[in-house]
Amino acid sequence: MLLDLEMRQVYASELLRMMEIDESIIVIDADLARANGTLGIRDRFPDRALDVGVAEANMASIAAGLASYGFKPFISTFCPFATRRICDQITISIAYAKQNVKIVGTEPGVAAEFNGGTHMSIEDVGVVRSIPGIVIFEPVDQVQLLQAMPQIAAYDGPMYIRLFRKKPTHVFDEATYRFELFKADLLQEGTDVTLFATGIHVSIALEAAELLKEKGVSAEVVNVHTIKPIDKDTVIRSVQKTGCAVTCENHNIYGGLGSAVAEVLSEHHPVPIKYVGVDDSFLIVGKIPPLLEKFHMTKNDIVDKALESIEMKRK
Repeated sequence: MLLDLEMRQVYASELLRMMEIDESIIVIDADLARANGTLGIRDRFPDRALDVGVAEANMASIAAGLASYGFKPFISTFCPFATRRICDQITISIAYAKQNVKIVGTEPGVAAEFNGGTHMSIEDVGVVRSIPGIVIFEPVDQVQLLQAMPQIAAYDGPMYIRLFRKKPTHVFDEATYRFELFKADLLQEGTDVTLFATGIHVSIALEAAELLKEKGVSAEVVNVHTIKPIDKDTVIRSVQKTGCAVTCENHNIYGGLGSAVAEVLSEHHPVPIKYVGVDDSFLIVGKIPPLLEKFHMTKNDIVDKALESIEMKRK
């Protein structure tokens, strides 16, 4: 079953399926094909599944060159190496040159766990969001990723996909969910506060909404899977109803989802807004649950921020 698969397995299997149909799709790894699930693609397409070794900047440059000849490269490595390490190549060779390259960064933020502090990227969205012309997408679970892959491949332009590798908390129903790349998902309607969430924090925000319900607070939950370009209409429409908001993300509170939502609301519909995420500090090595606790990114932290936001609205 789909939900028994890890996210990297869904990504690789769907990529392989698309490569059977479209000969222009090429996969490039930087010594992490096994870790990211794409190693098996080499067995079926040895000429279209490349590994450049520990040379991420070279990977990006090769992808840009291939894209200029009509190929559709998907490049993948851990988040920090897919963004801050190759920022210049993304900016000039890919974005400035308007090349159709899909950049996949895996294990964002606390998901890196024991890979080491250098591998914990809490600035990657901020880095890429500041570069013109790049779409940023972060899937929630296997159902959403499966439906997103064809739309990602069909999109003609650079894109950064922020991918949790392992099994996430299940959010979407495979039978009823319908994905739209540039449309945020209204997961739960509410009237008192909006919880804007992305990635692994979508399920955490839903749990927080249940805790708020016990306190008599009606929370609206919106999954902002595409952080850039953000779905302004859904963001504005939600806060017009609730009057305040909390953003929830596995990222620095500066430069990511929180900043994107704040930019929209400050211009179009100013309301009180609070932020749940990493408060401008480097992460430490550890398992996800204790890291969420230490950096105040749990469902209880979302509840506290929601109540603060509501109190600001009342004043």
